[in-house]
Amino acid sequence: MLANLIVVFNKKTDGDIGAVFGLGFPPMKGGPFHFMDTYGISNILDVMNNFQSEYGNRFAPTQLLINMASENKKFYS
Repeated sequence: MLANLIVVFNKKTDGDIGAVFGLGFPPMKGGPFHFMDTYGISNILDVMNNFQSEYGNRFAPTQLLINMASENKKFYS
């Protein structure tokens, strides 16, 4: 879900600000895109893959995250 926010917003900062003020994302984490950059997208994929195995395809990572992890890219770079 967090990765799909990038499609809705024009800028990553819009998604981060919207998630903090609109969805209650913890502000100390800087927003979901900043958090994914800090925590590591490959780490996010590991968690999502574990959740997918346990809870089903609703936790399947998006192709965007898979590509970013394989290319070692970040949202803010």
